[in-house]
Amino acid sequence: MNVKYTLVTMMLVLFTMSSFAQKNVESKSKEAIAEFKKTNDKINKYFNSAYGYAVFPSIGKGGLGVGGAAGNGTIYRGGSAVGDCKMTQVTVGFQAGGQAYSEIIFFKDKAAFDRFTGDKFEFAAQATAVAVTAGASFDVDYRDGILIFTHAKGGLMYEASVGGQKFKTEMR
Repeated sequence: MNVKYTLVTMMLVLFTMSSFAQKNVESKSKEAIAEFKKTNDKINKYFNSAYGYAVFPSIGKGGLGVGGAAGNGTIYRGGSAVGDCKMTQVTVGFQAGGQAYSEIIFFKDKAAFDRFTGDKFEFAAQATAVAVTAGASFDVDYRDGILIFTHAKGGLMYEASVGGQKFKTEMR
């Protein structure tokens, strides 16, 4: 049992260290946007119509019983970078493995954008994300002014866990 907690603690420390080392990830965020659009160009309508969006080019996630995830991102308004953000997540439940993915959070209106950029924003455990795949049709709508898309980068993770994402923002 101690080995499991030691491994989880080491993993969380590594996530934290890597996320602090990459505070400004604007160039990586631009690459992630291009990758989302290349994978499925139907996502363009959200880039064109959203009030703003946050891009996390690389979120690392791992766990064994207890897990965690972390990543840094860039906040956009009108197509221009206006802030930086950090996502952290702790999960509990059946899970084993690790994976990396990109995430984009679209904000439908100013109210949703302001809630997110107000700092210490948190998604409940029931928040859902749409996986972006080539050619897939998006028949999705905003929930409470927010829409989340993810794109797998690599790794393998088995998971049936509960945990919400927490965000910290710093406007420029």
